[in-house]
Amino acid sequence: MGATHAADVVALAARLGLTVATAESLTAGLVASALADVPGASSVLQGGIVAYQADVKHKLLDVDAELLSSAGAVDPRVAAAMAKGARRALGADIGVATTGVAGPTPHQGKAVGTVFTAISTASHTETYEHHFIGGRDEIRGASRDAVLVELLEALGRGTNTRPDEL
Repeated sequence: MGATHAADVVALAARLGLTVATAESLTAGLVASALADVPGASSVLQGGIVAYQADVKHKLLDVDAELLSSAGAVDPRVAAAMAKGARRALGADIGVATTGVAGPTPHQGKAVGTVFTAISTASHTETYEHHFIGGRDEIRGASRDAVLVELLEALGRGTNTRPDEL
């Protein structure tokens, strides 16, 4: 499923002349990898940052240290900041982010399967909350697929607008 969505994302982003950057925590590069597996991805994918640890989220993605300390890494505001940070750090039109709990145990008071994703453009950042069921691999795969669908939807909304209005 992820491969189909990734191919659609690459095709539509290329047609629109837009670039994408990823910031991934629980997916640890699965989103960037899915995009990179598509022929022609180099015209779209700027790069990705795997930010598993809070200090990496803070230092590389400019996620507020106080937010990370008070809310923890699994939070919609953190996902939004990660997506913005990836977009800015990698010079992309669109940033996407994943953060959550893949298991096997809860993390920072959040249940296994709790995931936040985000899509960020220069004018708007949107976050999404998910509650996936399954083992670690299933949760990580579902997170990858969800953010690719969200990215595809954001690109689809932008087909009649300028890139900064996505």
